[in-house]
Amino acid sequence: MKVSFPSLAVPVGIYNVLALITVVSPSLFGSAYDATNRTLFSIPMLSGGAALALSFGNLILVVGLISLFFELVSSTQTSNQALFGDALTLVLFVICLVEFLLLPPFATATFFLLTVMVLMDSMAGFIVSAVSARKDISLGG
Repeated sequence: MKVSFPSLAVPVGIYNVLALITVVSPSLFGSAYDATNRTLFSIPMLSGGAALALSFGNLILVVGLISLFFELVSSTQTSNQALFGDALTLVLFVICLVEFLLLPPFATATFFLLTVMVLMDSMAGFIVSAVSARKDISLGG
């Protein structure tokens, strides 16, 4: 059986590594908040002198949004593998929620938004499964 791995675990894992680095060696990045808000690069805009400054936290959120897109597309499948993937996503949400509520490096807006993305993915998977099961029952009976 092929295991369905929640792709949102990638940006959550990246943030976990960043938080671990900031705890182990605070002199390197400072706090997790400082590490996620430090500007990595800026893109000049066409309007008068404005620039789009992107931080590491912004890039983690972009990776999270791309992962969320692929997770939502894959949540339309209804199989035992998809149900197992939904269960893994729910476990990931519980882990994210516990980290956000109990551990100081995870009390940032970046990690909060990642946690909300995992919640939306978990809810979407179960809702799609429930709706498709209801359609299967109505077509069968």
